[in-house]
Amino acid sequence: MLAFEAVRASVSVVIPTLNEAKNIPWVLRRMPSYVDEIVIVDGRSTDNTVGVARAIREDAIIVNEKRKGKGVALRSGFAAASGDIIVMLDADGSMDPQEIGWFVSPLQHDYDFVKGSRYVTGGGSEDLTWLRNAGNKALTGLANTVLRSDYSDLCYGYIAFRKECLEVLELESDGFEIETELIVRAARAGLRIAEVPSIELDRISGASNLQTFRDGWRVLSTLARECTVWEAPTAGARPEALRRVKYAYANVRFPRTPTDPQSLLALAEGH
Repeated sequence: MLAFEAVRASVSVVIPTLNEAKNIPWVLRRMPSYVDEIVIVDGRSTDNTVGVARAIREDAIIVNEKRKGKGVALRSGFAAASGDIIVMLDADGSMDPQEIGWFVSPLQHDYDFVKGSRYVTGGGSEDLTWLRNAGNKALTGLANTVLRSDYSDLCYGYIAFRKECLEVLELESDGFEIETELIVRAARAGLRIAEVPSIELDRISGASNLQTFRDGWRVLSTLARECTVWEAPTAGARPEALRRVKYAYANVRFPRTPTDPQSLLALAEGH
């Protein structure tokens, strides 16, 4: 149960969908009660994804996006979201909404941006092939070298951040590479970034739209471009706007996701 000691930070969850009618029910039914707003961005689904989602959550905001790409869908969803905190997750059942509390918690304690990791203690994956695993580790190592950082997982799209960060991040990517753009720009803008454990589950139904080599190349190209071309509006310092705000979130108590592997696995299995 939540304890309200101050004005509570509102939480919006943005979910891009493309033919996820068989998967979206599980995602929506596991949405925590403290989530204030669900924004579903549908990209031309032909399997009644929107109808199924509305049947389960009639309060969900539906954004019909005719352009292609996960990045396009997420940017549309971010624009439509009204929450103080924005959480992005996939609609295929690979990311458990019950972990949202673990992402929101650091945002109450002076962090601006939180990224999930399958490699830190308590995290894991049921879906990583050896090829994807090797590619992700190589790209993560390269990013750490360039950014002088120590992240454990670059190519994972379970992310949360304060909405006011959007003005600083100036997002532009259209495809899967938006996850890399988000992380690189957040780091270069001086945002305070936390990494939390997450367990990636197997997709419930259907095939992923991700293509290892094509999207790996786009991630690499994005990493190279962002580290050489993009100039952070804050010139490497934490945005003044974020320093000035006296966050009421600090006194809000969100349920916390357990961090030990056994508890997380039990959570993922619905126990």
